[in-house]
Amino acid sequence: MLNSLASGRRIALRIVLLQLLVALLVGLVFLASGPREAVSAAAGATMVALGTALMSARFFSGVTGAGQALGRLLTGVLLKWIVIVGGLIVILFQLKLPPLAAITGLAAAYAVYLLAFRFKG
Repeated sequence: MLNSLASGRRIALRIVLLQLLVALLVGLVFLASGPREAVSAAAGATMVALGTALMSARFFSGVTGAGQALGRLLTGVLLKWIVIVGGLIVILFQLKLPPLAAITGLAAAYAVYLLAFRFKG
C-alpha cells in the first residue's frame, strides 16, 4: 500500500487549511477594490474549503472495503460540488455579491487542491 489513511487525513487537513489561508489572502487582495469584492472573493474560496472538508470527512469516516471506499468517495465528491454550486448560488443570487471576485476566489482555492498533489512534501 502506497498511502495510509493517516497520511491521507493529514494531506486533507493540510489542503483545507491552505484553502482557508488562500481565502483570507484573496479577500485581502480584493479589499483594494472594496469590501463587497473582498467578501465575495473570500466567500468563493471558503466554499471550496468547506466542500473539501466535507468530502474528506465523508471519505475518511470508517472505510472498511474497496466498494465502500469508492461509494464514500463518490458521495463525498457529490457533496463537495453541491456545497460549491449551492454556495455560489447564494453568493451571486441571494447576496448579490460581485461574480468576478467570487469566481476568482473559487479558482484560487481550487488551485491549491490541484497543486497539493503535484508537490507531495
